[in-house]
Amino acid sequence: MIIAHDLGTTGNKASLHDETGRLLSAVTVSYPVDFRDGGIAEQNPRDWENAVIEATRTLLERTQTDRNRVTGMVLSGQMMGAVLLDEHYEPVRPAIIWADTRAHAQTAQLAERLGESEAYELLGHRVNPTYSLAKVMWVRDNEPDVFDRVRWFCVAKDFLVHRLTGRLVTEPSDASATNAFDLHAGTWSHEAIDAAGLDASIFPEVVPSTEVVGTLTDRVAAATGLNASTRVVMGGGDGPIAAVGAGVVAPEDGAYVCMGTSSWISFASATSALDPSRRTFTFTHVVPDMFVPTATMQAAGASVSWINEVLSETADGSTLARLVADADTDEAATGGLYFLPYLLGERSPRWDPDARGAFVGIGRHHGRPHLVRAVLEGVAFNLAIGIQAFRDAGVTIDRIDAVGGGAASDTWLQIMADVWGVTVRRRSVVEEANSLGAAVVGAVGLGLVDDFSAARDLSQVTAEFTPEPSRRGAYRDRLARFDEAYTALAPWFAVSGSGAS
Repeated sequence: MIIAHDLGTTGNKASLHDETGRLLSAVTVSYPVDFRDGGIAEQNPRDWENAVIEATRTLLERTQTDRNRVTGMVLSGQMMGAVLLDEHYEPVRPAIIWADTRAHAQTAQLAERLGESEAYELLGHRVNPTYSLAKVMWVRDNEPDVFDRVRWFCVAKDFLVHRLTGRLVTEPSDASATNAFDLHAGTWSHEAIDAAGLDASIFPEVVPSTEVVGTLTDRVAAATGLNASTRVVMGGGDGPIAAVGAGVVAPEDGAYVCMGTSSWISFASATSALDPSRRTFTFTHVVPDMFVPTATMQAAGASVSWINEVLSETADGSTLARLVADADTDEAATGGLYFLPYLLGERSPRWDPDARGAFVGIGRHHGRPHLVRAVLEGVAFNLAIGIQAFRDAGVTIDRIDAVGGGAASDTWLQIMADVWGVTVRRRSVVEEANSLGAAVVGAVGLGLVDDFSAARDLSQVTAEFTPEPSRRGAYRDRLARFDEAYTALAPWFAVSGSGAS
């Protein structure tokens, strides 16, 4: 058996899989996020470690699994963060996670030194405050006493792999999300690191995603209840890992949408498929010789969670399921209300860390169903712009498979089908797609399956949502209005700022 860990924004999900990767059981242990004004988003790396240990132990106890049957462990993790370690591999400060957008000044320095177009061609990404490189620079520039103690930089998954095995390394998928990785050479970019003014020696060795990094330390084995001989496979970043979980391991597998705290639309490609307008970006896949062109937004499920929290506080007994059900009416759908889902700034397609959420067109007749409907539609509208960017680059997208927690909602998937004008299909594995993808990486690394094609058989299509002709035309017009609303408010966002420095 294999235990996969999916280190997300709000919790770690440990899942038990058989030797083919098939999901048997899963346990989630939550931890907090410190969101503060000024674009700050941080977590305590120790919370991640404690969650991995607790979830592993609970999973074994709940399933009554003999530890001798667990062959290996593999990890998937949130991307684009910055974990800074001293010479003893201890964190020198809280981890700066993907949602943090405070590194404006550092991003401007990188853009000036590298050139925005040149950086995009080199890295596969725009230079942006959400990426790791600018975050490391921010600590150096604003916390010099802390930075003086830094010996190593890594991201969330890599920190956990070190805590499990004692070895600090990374792999191409997560490295490609740092703004410090040469997408085409498959190595750290000395050009980008030099532009940042950082020492290349703080960046860890890059190994294949399927590499067996080592075995569990005696301390971790005792804490989790596993054998010290349990092998740990490197794994990958949650974006490319989710592609495997959705069965997207080659170009012929089509596109998928992952609907989590953030959300993205992506596909597997033999080329980097960079967008001339730089609206999208490209990761290195965990599948060798493949890329993962991606359009991702910061606050998809985060926007839905937010509106649920706000409305549930003011209306006793409200739950998200009931709010969404109330929004699934023709009256709510024709309310003429728009929501800009930029609660955490935005990556693609806007690349605007100052952007903020807004309801536009609100009137006295609008109530809770309209507000919730506008949030669901706003996410779909925003992702539609990414789909159009891919189509402009010559990519054919005629269906999209949905995974992630939000994919459990019929209402939301139907809205997406109507807005995007394509069939949207729910997979049988939804919330555990990242865990499933990680398990396949682990199975390949441990030699239990021959290659990544095994992923295609581990989940099936369980529902299809086709565009409703009566709504498709109206949504096409409304998408244009949504785009106009952001364009009109963008200057105000820029002047108001996010409080970042």
